[in-house]
Amino acid sequence: MNKREFLKNAAILTSASVLPSSIWQYAKADKLRTAHIGVGGMGMEDLKSISSHEAVEVTALCDVDAKNLAVAQKRHPNAKVFADYREMLKEMGNEVDAVIVSTPDHTHAPASMMAMGLNKPVYCQKPLTHHVSEARAMRKMAEDKNLITQMGIQVHSFYDYKLATLLIQAGIIGKVKTVRAWSPKNWGFDGPAPTGSDPVPSHLNWDLWLGTAKERPFKENVYHPGNWRKILDYGCGTLGDMGVHIFDTPYNALALDIPLTIKNKCRKPTGFGFPENNTVTYKFPGTKYTAKHLKWVWYDGIDAPKKHKDLRLPNNETLPDQGAMFVGEKGRLLLPHFMQLPKLIVKGKYQDIDMSIIPETDRLGEPVRDYGPEGEKHYHQFVDACLGKGECTAPFTYSARLTETILLGVIAGRFPNKKLHWNNETSLFDEKEANEFLNSPYREF
Repeated sequence: MNKREFLKNAAILTSASVLPSSIWQYAKADKLRTAHIGVGGMGMEDLKSISSHEAVEVTALCDVDAKNLAVAQKRHPNAKVFADYREMLKEMGNEVDAVIVSTPDHTHAPASMMAMGLNKPVYCQKPLTHHVSEARAMRKMAEDKNLITQMGIQVHSFYDYKLATLLIQAGIIGKVKTVRAWSPKNWGFDGPAPTGSDPVPSHLNWDLWLGTAKERPFKENVYHPGNWRKILDYGCGTLGDMGVHIFDTPYNALALDIPLTIKNKCRKPTGFGFPENNTVTYKFPGTKYTAKHLKWVWYDGIDAPKKHKDLRLPNNETLPDQGAMFVGEKGRLLLPHFMQLPKLIVKGKYQDIDMSIIPETDRLGEPVRDYGPEGEKHYHQFVDACLGKGECTAPFTYSARLTETILLGVIAGRFPNKKLHWNNETSLFDEKEANEFLNSPYREF
């Protein structure tokens, strides 16, 4: 099945018998009935956090792994359980108000598009999609249907990240010319593809786990659980995992859109796993918060980041394990990841931050000085928005652009040390050979 055809079909799945979620959210403002697709690992954390809201009633649970499903069902014994999200959405359409998608990356778009096709608000884990074409399709559907959406970048709602955004936009270091961001995590695999096959565990539906991805034999401890992020067909590498979190604040603070050029310094492609070490350099068009153009460098893998004068800290201190450095006209702002306040560096020394330069309230009217240590909860923000009590700060209109930026860097890993030029209007690379990785066919399953 062609991916474009699947996405088009998903958009017209709404049945006359399914009441639009926009009606549910105001007709039943006292509660929100949720369906959860993927309840193992991060899916379980999403389930715990969404259901901690007093207005949430968990109505349906879905996972291809019966062990994950059994654990989730113990927490919510009244919820109906499914292995196939398509069956769940078809059967439970009239009994669900919102859908939470917490699967491996390659199933984010198929599941989310089907839910949005039924007019359901969607909370989808990061990165929003596995392919650029999916990110654009999800953004368009969310906009066309005016749906409430949120991507699972929980730190987006944390105080330290909100504070960094306000400081940058208040001009604490002037126009920003460079951002350097890093994570030493290694969600890559430089070895060969495995050979042979192992028996599929009785608790796992391997066909449903593969979903729209191409068919391949099961190998124990290679894909499920946990290692799929390393593999081209299912994850997005370290850039797609940690990069989304660490990119988010600079991307938001600097009001960036889509990059002009992308270059990834990494090993040659193997056709199976992501590179274990990447240095990705982006060039963005300027905004009111940046120089004429913005240079952005991402480092990942063991021993990341590489040494650079922009990353030197006062008193020869060691960099935080993960984080981002804003380099501006008047100094630098270090934002560790996570749960640490930003630090101002001017002329090689730490400086106290003058909090009087930031506004009294944020764009939602929330008093900045009343933020708790974690800000308002990202999950509860989604629930409240579905109940007509606020709005989401990481909707697909924003998070799809952030995801597209991340995925362009992932694609650049297929062309080591080659600068790729991206055309935002045509949604194509100037380098035609790179365009085949913007999309891929969907397997029928």
